[in-house]
Amino acid sequence: MSVLLVGVAGGSGSGKTTIARSIVETLPSHHVAAIEHDSYYRDLSHLSHEERARINFDHPDSLDSELFIEHLDALKAGRAIDKPRYDFARHVREEATERMEPAPIIVVEGILVLALEPIRKRLDVKLYVDTDADIRLMRRIRRDLEHRGRTFAQVRTQYYDTVRPMHMAFVEPSKRFADIIIPEGGHNKVAREMILAHLQKFVRDLDETKARTDWPPAADP
Repeated sequence: MSVLLVGVAGGSGSGKTTIARSIVETLPSHHVAAIEHDSYYRDLSHLSHEERARINFDHPDSLDSELFIEHLDALKAGRAIDKPRYDFARHVREEATERMEPAPIIVVEGILVLALEPIRKRLDVKLYVDTDADIRLMRRIRRDLEHRGRTFAQVRTQYYDTVRPMHMAFVEPSKRFADIIIPEGGHNKVAREMILAHLQKFVRDLDETKARTDWPPAADP
């Protein structure tokens, strides 16, 4: 199987999930799948809740990138994986995993997928979603309050203590590795359509190659 790994990076709240979702929803379902680096946060069930809350979740060490890379290699080789699931409210990895089958296009999403060289070198297409800090912050506040069980005080403290410093240290510099920088994320219709056109061509070429390979059909014995 010919597999294209499409990396989508950018700061927290930049709109990278919107870009990743638009790719998955636009292409034929049997041709595309998505994997999120966020699903690979290390399990912290051995720590108290207070200790978990003090972890720097924006530093690369908070993620099990070794397992993530192992799974990327498996998907690239056409093998299914059991993707972990993470509980962001409790900061623990859930017992249940999610079976993920390989596909010709794998969307690889995460704030650090361009910052970490072992991940970056595996990507065939590298996208960076570039959105102003104030917009990213407002989106993060809303997400953490509504979906991750945080208080505003917790969001504010985390932003100043870890999110902003780690963004400046790791995420922002990684844009220089991008093939395409997308200003304003999912709201950039032109960039989104250009990327989708490129991936749709990849799908068409793949289907045409398969059709030529399968034709003429084998004769009945």
